[in-house]
Amino acid sequence: MAESYASKSDIRDIENKLVTVYGKLEAVNTNINKVGDRVSIVDDKVGKLDGNVRIVYKEIENLAAEFHDFVSEQVKANRLGQAETRLVKIRQELDKKYGHYDVVRRMTTGILQADDLGIIKKTTISNATEEVMLTTPGYWLAPCLVALAAWINDQPGLAEKALREAIKRDDEKTSLFFTLVCRRAGRKAACLEWAQRYLANQDEEKLDRKTVIVLDAYASGLLGADPEGVVAKQMDKWLNRLSEKPGFVEKQMRQWSDAIELKKPSWGAESYEYLKKYSSTWPQLREVMEGAKLHAEILAYFISIFEQEISAAPVKEQLDEILTKLVSDFDEEELPLRKEEKLEQFVVDFKGDEKLAKQHMVIEQTAFEEEKDFTQLLTDAAMKPESSSSSVATQKLAIALSKRWISDAYNDIVAKNRMNVPHEIDISIDTFHDKTRDGKDEEALLRHFESHVEKEKEVRMAGLGLTGFESCCHIGGAIIAGIGVIMLLAGNILWGIVVIVIGILLIMLHSSYVNELETSRSNLELEFSERLKNGQQIIRALMAEVVDFRREFAECDAESDNVVQLLEEISPEQYIRKLDDSSRRIKV
Repeated sequence: MAESYASKSDIRDIENKLVTVYGKLEAVNTNINKVGDRVSIVDDKVGKLDGNVRIVYKEIENLAAEFHDFVSEQVKANRLGQAETRLVKIRQELDKKYGHYDVVRRMTTGILQADDLGIIKKTTISNATEEVMLTTPGYWLAPCLVALAAWINDQPGLAEKALREAIKRDDEKTSLFFTLVCRRAGRKAACLEWAQRYLANQDEEKLDRKTVIVLDAYASGLLGADPEGVVAKQMDKWLNRLSEKPGFVEKQMRQWSDAIELKKPSWGAESYEYLKKYSSTWPQLREVMEGAKLHAEILAYFISIFEQEISAAPVKEQLDEILTKLVSDFDEEELPLRKEEKLEQFVVDFKGDEKLAKQHMVIEQTAFEEEKDFTQLLTDAAMKPESSSSSVATQKLAIALSKRWISDAYNDIVAKNRMNVPHEIDISIDTFHDKTRDGKDEEALLRHFESHVEKEKEVRMAGLGLTGFESCCHIGGAIIAGIGVIMLLAGNILWGIVVIVIGILLIMLHSSYVNELETSRSNLELEFSERLKNGQQIIRALMAEVVDFRREFAECDAESDNVVQLLEEISPEQYIRKLDDSSRRIKV
């Protein structure tokens, strides 16, 4: 009993301790919940703080953007004021160093206009030019004016002395100046000599727009007749020097091939629908046909050039434009200051935006700086007159001068196109693949196609048949029905009837299988019959198109002979227009 009592006491003690522990655990849990609540409160506050920080960051970004804009505008304003100040200083320096050049330029323009009108005394012109010569030492245009005045006053000795000095100061510009002046005055013989001198000063690998226009004028006859071929000889020198350079022949082939290929037409090929659909060779066929049609295009292009009438009026305007720019443009020693002036003017125009000003400066400097070698100039003049601003006369001359390279490049194009003509043309109709050369083997292809279709039909037919069960189910049905009859005779009527019905159903199922097989075979026969019929129609249409294609290609390709003949018949001398050296003056 004592042991029992002690045991119960211990249990109660344990229970009390557990209650105490449980109470403490509840207190801990309560404290944890309180901590969790406080953490939630802190988390909320952190969230609000994060939102406030984001707002602050956004406001800082806006403030930074506003500050950047303010700084940018201030920089532009400062640069604008700086540019305005610099402009004044640069122009003062220009006026101090080169202001007398402007006087000479304006006087040159005035003398040319006065001589055209004939309303100024010759002595007035002489006095003015002599004074300019004294006040602008070293400037090439000053002795040109003296020579021009001496020429107007029929003073050959003075004119020659002044010319020698002008040539000494700037041979190229002096030669171009008197080429254009003599052209205006109708002095064709002198004009040609000056033109030859100007062209002789050019680098055949770096010819600019002025040279193109001078050659235009020569081809148009505006520089007069050239019986001794002085300009033609200069062009020959250029070509000879260029031809001595390594890779020249390859470069000409590539240059003219690229230019000729630009005339290749895009071919619609509406008449070859079956070849497009059923021949994998079609892309190659299309390419060679376009290559063959190029011959008619290039022939028509050349003929249109040689049949056009030459109009010299646009070239006259361009020549006068060159003369105006020549006597009004700035000289090399002025360029550094002139570039500074232009840049500062752009800064002013764009309200202090130096970046935009420099962009426009680059565009202006590179707009007319393109230079080409003489052969590229001829190619562009002949094949791209719109971009090269070449006259019809120059196109004719360019083709005549380049006919050897054109012929070589053209013959190479013709040969490559003929090499690309496929010897055999692939045909693909569903699973049938074959080839034809000229479309004349139609019957053989039809036989091949029929044999191919028949083989495929046999394979498909062989795949149609009854399974072992389907083949024997009628026999099994008869046996089962017989067993049912025996069961009936034995007195088992119900099961006998069931077994007989099963046997009959098996016999009927076999009959159904046989009927389905016959239907499938009939459908397959019909399918392959249609396929054979449609395929034969496609083959006949394909063969007709192959015949038409070969015939059309041969006709188009034959045009190449006419192009070659045309190129062989032309010569440079034919296409240099010769004008009479009649009147002293040409009104422009």
